[in-house]
Parts: sequence; structure tokens; C-alpha cells
Amino acid sequence: MAAKVTAPCTDNIEPRAQADALIRAVCTFAGSLSLLDEIDDEIRHAGLDQAVASGDTRPIFDWLLTAFSFQGISDRVARSYMEKHGSASWAKLEASLQACPSCPKLQSYWDYEGCRYDKGSFTCAEPDHIEACPVPRPRLRNGRLSQTAASFFLFIRDIAGGDLIGWIDSQLEATTGSSDADLEAARQEALIGPLREVFGVADKVLTNALSWLMIGARNHRPIWFETGKAMLVIDTLVHNFLHRTGILENCGIPHRYGPACYAKGGCAEIIRRAAERIDARSFNPIFPKVFPRFVQHAIWRYCAADGLDLCNGNRIDDREACQISYCYLFRICGRKPIKST
Repeated sequence: MAAKVTAPCTDNIEPRAQADALIRAVCTFAGSLSLLDEIDDEIRHAGLDQAVASGDTRPIFDWLLTAFSFQGISDRVARSYMEKHGSASWAKLEASLQACPSCPKLQSYWDYEGCRYDKGSFTCAEPDHIEACPVPRPRLRNGRLSQTAASFFLFIRDIAGGDLIGWIDSQLEATTGSSDADLEAARQEALIGPLREVFGVADKVLTNALSWLMIGARNHRPIWFETGKAMLVIDTLVHNFLHRTGILENCGIPHRYGPACYAKGGCAEIIRRAAERIDARSFNPIFPKVFPRFVQHAIWRYCAADGLDLCNGNRIDDREACQISYCYLFRICGRKPIKST
């Protein structure tokens, strides 16, 4: 798709009104009115609300590591494997690494690079140390996840001083921005930027998990809630929705799925601007007025097979305009093909 600079929606009344109408309709049909309750239930079940209140990193580490395990595979398969074989935990990793393993890569977070542990072949970059290495001990689904567990533990121990909650607090408090939107983006990057250096963790998974955690901690950390409610996860479903409907072309800078989704004029900015004009309290009075995460989640649910299963590649031939006449948005949608012919 060729890059094309267009006037932002804020400067163009008609495209902005059309984008708002489309996104508001999606929030009406697919928005989870119980989103905060769903997040609260998960956070309470995992004991994370009390962990945040008491400054206990261990349950948060275990929960985040479980969330990372859902990358690249269906939730059902990942959950089934963990139920059968268990998962890594702070307690197990701490005990293993306190035993001073001989591998030079496990001496610190900065040393842990190029481990290359492979579960299938039981090999790594330091084969002389693998028999006594703690990395393979948790029976995780693959070697990549084992490396993620070790890398994440070392990050918290060495970068965050063993206190993930305190590290998050300090990262957020140190950020500044010339506007609310700039501040929200800066806070998100202050967390995601360092954590994306943890081995094997993608921005999408990090953002999704951290936003849930931070929204769920709102009774103890208001600044966490302000950050979490604005954290956006742009996956291919969300990006393609903005393309198919014509919102991306009319209100942003057309681009391929990837880093440009988070750049100026990209998908995240479009959703944030729309969320500023959509009062989320009209859907649920306990929601904050501006709730970008709710808006993004509604778009995802509208498209996802686990949601309304409407706007996706399984339903639509990406080479042609959408023909789903029973779609709620059919009459007002731009129906743009994803692939050029």
C-alpha cells in the first residue's frame, strides 16, 4: 500500500464524523459493557490486587509469565499444556538461580544474550553447562518460553531491583508530555520500551497483559489506571478493520500492518482521537469518560472469531470489497479491499 499523507480527522469534519459513526456503532454492537468487571475478576482470582497493594512482585511475575505463554498458539492448546505440565514461577527460578549456576550467561540480565536453548535437541550456546542449567527445568512448551522465563526473571532482579511494582511506579512518575495524549504515549513507552528487550516477548502481548494488570490495580494505583486504560493493542484484526472501513485512508496515513500502526497518523492515534470524542460512560456509567482500551477492544471483538466474527479474512476475500450485507456497518462502511489487484 503506497504511503499517502492525508489531513487528520481533527481537521476534516466529514471524515471525522464518518469515523466516529463507524467506531461508535462498533462500540454499541461489540463493546464489552462488563469489561471492568471481567478484568477485576481475573485480577482478583490471581491475587494481583493484593500483590500490588502489598508490593509483592511474585504473583505478578507468575501471572505475566503465564500471559506470555499464549503467544503463537491457540489459548486452548496453551492452557491445556500448562494444566498438564505446569509453568515456570518466581519461586522456582529464584531458587535455581540462587544456587549460582555455572553458565556465564546466567550471571546477570546483561549477560543473558544468545542463550539459544532448544528443547527438542537439548542444546544451547553453552553446552558444557546445560546438564546443570536451570533454564530447561520448567517443562515449558518450547525452549523459547524457557528463555523468556529466565530473561524476565533476570530483568526484574537486575533492572527492577526485584521490585516490579516499584519499577513501574518510578517509570510512570518520570514521564512527561505536552498533552494528555503525549503523556499517555510516553507512559506506555516507558514500560514497553525496556520490557521489549526481554527475550521472546512481543509488544502486543506485553501491552495486552500490562493494560489488564494496570486497569485492575486502579483502586491502589490511580496512575496505573490512567496508563492502562489508554494502552492500545493493534493486531491485524484492528488494523484491517480501519483499512476496510476507509477510516485509515480518510483519517490517518495509510500503511502496512506493523510499527507504523503506532506512529503518527497510524492506527493507535486514530483510535485515541476517536476515543476522545466518544463518551464511554454512555455505555457503562462506571467507565471513565475517555476509554481508548474499551474502544480498541470493541473493534477487536467485532472482528475476532471469538467475538462477533464479522470483519476478518475468514469472512471476506481481501482482494475484493466486503460483501457481508448483513453486517451492521455495511451501509456506512468504505468496504476497501485489503489487497490491491
